[in-house]
Amino acid sequence: MKLIVTDIERITVRAPMTARCEEWNAREVWQWCICEITRVTTDAGFVGYGETLPHYTWGRVTDEAVARVKGHNAADFLGDDSLGAGLQMALYDVVGKALGVPAFRLFNLPQVREAVPIAWWNIDFPPEALALEAQNALARGYTALKTKARPWWDVYEQVDAISAVTPPHFKIDMDWNQMLINASNAAPVLTELDKQERVALYESPIFQRDVEGQKLLRSKTKKAIALHFGDPPFPVAARGEICDGFVVGGGVSRVLRDGAIAAQFDKPFFLQIVGAGLTTALSIQLGAVLPMAQWPAVNCLNNYADDLIAQPIVVSEGYAHVPDAPGLGVDIDEAALVKYKMEPPYEIPRPKLLLSVSWPGKRVRHYANIQQAWTDAFAGNIPVQDRGARMHVRADDGSSDWNEKFTRATAAPFWSSSL
Repeated sequence: MKLIVTDIERITVRAPMTARCEEWNAREVWQWCICEITRVTTDAGFVGYGETLPHYTWGRVTDEAVARVKGHNAADFLGDDSLGAGLQMALYDVVGKALGVPAFRLFNLPQVREAVPIAWWNIDFPPEALALEAQNALARGYTALKTKARPWWDVYEQVDAISAVTPPHFKIDMDWNQMLINASNAAPVLTELDKQERVALYESPIFQRDVEGQKLLRSKTKKAIALHFGDPPFPVAARGEICDGFVVGGGVSRVLRDGAIAAQFDKPFFLQIVGAGLTTALSIQLGAVLPMAQWPAVNCLNNYADDLIAQPIVVSEGYAHVPDAPGLGVDIDEAALVKYKMEPPYEIPRPKLLLSVSWPGKRVRHYANIQQAWTDAFAGNIPVQDRGARMHVRADDGSSDWNEKFTRATAAPFWSSSL
């Protein structure tokens, strides 16, 4: 049976985020609310949907990809990562619907689990905000939270705040994005966090290319260390035993390939495929067939006040059930596509924020954007993980003091003795 693609539409929407996520995401990932929905229509009347975050994706959908697929058999393009996130997703959805099978049946692998582990995700938040997020996560059936550890927050205070409002079985994954830089910086931090019952995993604490440093750090710590798959190359990571598992993401073919390689070495991993409802649905389908996808997946679904699907994905005791329905197993909310539709250009200007980081001893470092803070961190220009660190985020209040500091920080970050 041929399933000819007769039309491909791309609809860009601005999906609302929860108030707390919108507030703190504004520094760095403010454009994650922009979602491009791909609708694929076939000659047999079946319709499939996919989703791309155009400002944060492993692959955008291009005009060339659309032209290549239109007029051809949808099944001919399964597994083609070059199509981009939303179009590839929509093709798996529509072919699954046409055959009356869940998308995971199209991966040519046996189902290994009926429910997949899934984590709540937050960017770096102050301790009190993380505690509120953890409480919301528990109320929604989650038992794991992944968050960003940064030198401009007191990571010990963050963990304490989450621990104070969660039961012992609730687990925290901390992601440094390599900001501890090297093993000598990281070892004291991680060995201290090893004492915390709820901390389960450290992601990319130091530069991933530092193979010897990874070995040393793993020998000194008790909790699992995860690295992004492929950096350093997998044979180096596996033979050197430099980590306990991996972060796996990308297109369907890449995920299936990397997942199979990890399984050969009995290395667990978590799927990290970021988006709203449709993206999470695809992640669930992949998790159903990948034996070592044993760590809670990170999809960032909880950031959205509207997930753009008709029925919410239910999480219970840390797991999301793999649906029996055909395709991705979820239905798009057509009303949401109308309600949140954007007009070009599909961009949101960067919020104008003054970011001031304070440490004990009246030390304050001022930034005009988060990229400056990242650069400082990687250059070793600020304390690595001092207690009492805190980032203060201030929008333009019209004052001359704010304007003077923001203008000066725009030219270059600077130190002062006060906020």
